[in-house]
Amino acid sequence: MRSRPMLLITLCIVLSVVGATDGRPDPAATDRPNLVVLFADDLGYGEIGAYGQQRIRTRRIDRLAAEGMRFTQFYVGSPVCAPSRATLLTGLHSGHAYVRGNFELGGFRDDEERGQLALLPQTPTVARWLQRQGYATGAVGKWGLGGPGSTGLPHLQGFDSFFGYLDQKQAHNYYPTHLWRNDERVPLDNTYFDPHQRLKGDPDDSTAYAPFRGREYAVDRMTDQALAFLRQHRHEPFFLYYAPTLPHLALQVPEAALAPYEGQFPETPYRGDEGYLPNRTPRATYAAMISYLDTQVGRIVDELHALGLAQNTLILFTSDNGASANIDLEFFQSLGGLRGRKGALYEGGIRVPFIASWPGRIPAGTVSEHVAATWDVWATCAELLGLQAPPTDGLSFLPALLGRAEEQRAHDFLYWEFAAGGGQQAARVGRWKGVRVSLNENPQAPIELYDLDADPHETRDLASEHPEIVARMAATMRTARTSSPVEAFNVVTP
Repeated sequence: MRSRPMLLITLCIVLSVVGATDGRPDPAATDRPNLVVLFADDLGYGEIGAYGQQRIRTRRIDRLAAEGMRFTQFYVGSPVCAPSRATLLTGLHSGHAYVRGNFELGGFRDDEERGQLALLPQTPTVARWLQRQGYATGAVGKWGLGGPGSTGLPHLQGFDSFFGYLDQKQAHNYYPTHLWRNDERVPLDNTYFDPHQRLKGDPDDSTAYAPFRGREYAVDRMTDQALAFLRQHRHEPFFLYYAPTLPHLALQVPEAALAPYEGQFPETPYRGDEGYLPNRTPRATYAAMISYLDTQVGRIVDELHALGLAQNTLILFTSDNGASANIDLEFFQSLGGLRGRKGALYEGGIRVPFIASWPGRIPAGTVSEHVAATWDVWATCAELLGLQAPPTDGLSFLPALLGRAEEQRAHDFLYWEFAAGGGQQAARVGRWKGVRVSLNENPQAPIELYDLDADPHETRDLASEHPEIVARMAATMRTARTSSPVEAFNVVTP
């Protein structure tokens, strides 16, 4: 018998082709909205002002929230980079997606660049589907779903063009020797250095950190390409997926961007003992990286206004997972009080900021408590265009966006699994969330139960008080997933 994921993939291909020929909008139409998805990297729930951040300035993202809608219960598909991107682009949660982990191939050196597990040929993606509806499609930033020469390259997965990092290990350095345009290597004016090394000099000597800088900052080049895409396709409907690497480590930012934060915080130099690159002012640098992300968002928004496209463009801003353990989570209150972090299926690893802006269509300054996830984006795009969505795990949240909460359908459940990090499963059913950890050591690990309405920080396990809800969670965890064809995950659900 064919597995459910393969049936979903087959049906997606069929319906995507049908959608391209039966009743699709006229490609020449100019009233179809443009779509821009801004996908930050390792940005925690509490790291922007609109979500309570006090130390880091994010003026442009905050304005986006003030002019649009902020979601308080939005989730990503995985607590790490590659599978989170896969769920966004394929509309499948991590119990059905082909890519469910980072699956690193090769190494960090330029001559070891092989990327991550590649998407299969002709994988149904939201980009491919929009392409067939007459949209110009562009991807810029970090990819992570197939390295050089693989079947997963962006231009083979529905994007007309790509510019950025193919291999997310290369993105551990903001001054790489090269980026990629489709399958063409584009040299940058930087000298290679190892992105994971310890400091060899005096940690208080600023010159000791000079070897970890370069001349061309990759984010600048990538944002330039994103703006060029907007200009090139201003006269046709477009989908821009921009996934900048900020604020993912390493701690590197242009000196001009660092200046406003220098001397603002107590600092202890980071010598590189736990990976990535040394940094003399780690707190100031991290804050500056988030503010520099904010600058890139502002550049995108300003360009849309300059081109006269802002009124007809839906912007979705979010992050791929929670904040990393390698930064000062407590000092910045990066997780907004949530439990867990990147790599964990507790709320801090998978609940992220989500802001939607569409002038004149999305009510300004609004907050939605609708529970949604990145695998809903494709279904939302389909409803936006008045078309049938292919069969995915997603559910359109367009009614919530447009302020019609009474029309918004709710998910029966949300599901996650992550074989790394000790082996984890989680499900959300209404207000209740079940979590299982250490499954690689104990495949029959019990379900922890949390009432997210009363306890969003997941501090009190209520499993013993609600055995009937635990039983429902167990049933969901059994039926929501199928076995991965590439990853062994020996789960025995109670």
